[in-house]
Amino acid sequence: MMQDFNLHELPNGIRMVHKQVVHTKIVHCGFVLDIGSRDEKPHQLGLAHFWEHMAFKGTHKRKAFHILNRLDSVGGELNAYTTKEKICFYASVLDQYLENALELLTDITFQSTFPEKQIDKERGVILEEMSMYEDSPEDALQDLFDSLVFPNHPLGHNILGTTETLRSFGRQHFLEFVQQNLDSRRLIFSCVGNISLKKAIRLAEKYLAPLPSFRAERQRLPFSGYSPVQEQQERSIMQAHFAMGCPAYPLHDERRLPFVMLTNLLGGPANTSRLNMALREKKGFVYNVDASYTPYIDTGLFSVSFATEPGQLQKSIRLVEREFRLLCEKPLGSLQLHAAQEQLIGQLAMAEENNASLMLMMGKSILDLDRIDSLDDIFGRIRQITAAELQDMACQTLQPANFSSLTLQPLQA
Repeated sequence: MMQDFNLHELPNGIRMVHKQVVHTKIVHCGFVLDIGSRDEKPHQLGLAHFWEHMAFKGTHKRKAFHILNRLDSVGGELNAYTTKEKICFYASVLDQYLENALELLTDITFQSTFPEKQIDKERGVILEEMSMYEDSPEDALQDLFDSLVFPNHPLGHNILGTTETLRSFGRQHFLEFVQQNLDSRRLIFSCVGNISLKKAIRLAEKYLAPLPSFRAERQRLPFSGYSPVQEQQERSIMQAHFAMGCPAYPLHDERRLPFVMLTNLLGGPANTSRLNMALREKKGFVYNVDASYTPYIDTGLFSVSFATEPGQLQKSIRLVEREFRLLCEKPLGSLQLHAAQEQLIGQLAMAEENNASLMLMMGKSILDLDRIDSLDDIFGRIRQITAAELQDMACQTLQPANFSSLTLQPLQA
């Protein structure tokens, strides 16, 4: 377990996770809620993300400007995001303003009033956000690919929702969604900075302990019944954009870490990833190629995506599938295995250097796994991964016959 963090539970069920980092003047803190777009009912699509926007638009004691100005005025940052399984409200400030940040975050998370006028205004903002994503083939590709792999399931729905659902939402929809999903036992307040545990507990007792004990009985619909689908769409774009992949290991699966390493080896951020070497460095077919793995509570998603000239698409796909075959047919040599291990270890170590990311990771880890693994533990597990293990995993997972694929191609003249 990560030795230098503290967990404190309040009587209402809210938990605070805290880590003191002495060589910094900035404190990062935030609420991580175990609520996401997969918790929406069919008539609520886009409501979790809309709530994230509306949290900044008014509370019982603040109007929108006063929310934005509260931390802006002291050089701080206030932000939020929504994923399929989480909503996060968080802030970064000079440590002397931690109390301001915690008070504000508590206000916007638990005391939002969802003013009707602001709902109408923000609806327009989100519709513009949807248009922006639609104009970006990379973003549209990922959203469409999710719906291909997880059809008729909440994991396949676009986080932004649909224009129809967005236009239907009124104040009552937000109040109902919060009531149906907010549970004190499934939300974490996370804090990283040069703040003593004693001070963090004092502030949590002051602002979080008085909150009521929220309870919501909610069942997430598990995903099952995957079958591969191939789809092509024409768009007014210059390049062909392509994604291929399939469901993968869930969060609690012991094979998750080896699969992270396999994905990283294939198409992680390193310039020497196998797909980058094969498609960009040797052939010049792509500017960028990614392999990604997103684990969820009950399943996961593995995908490879890239954009290229339409005439090079089939050659590029064959090169990707060739790299899959090589990983299945030939185990890594000891030097290759060591390099893959050290590469992932270095990337994880650098990620933990970012205290804002660390704060969010701690909150998510407590929610999902009920623990925070130390880097040393994770590094130890990575160094135990064997070439045979990676080869077996490649043979099980990198099977193009089991992959769905989506191609966005330029309009035919």
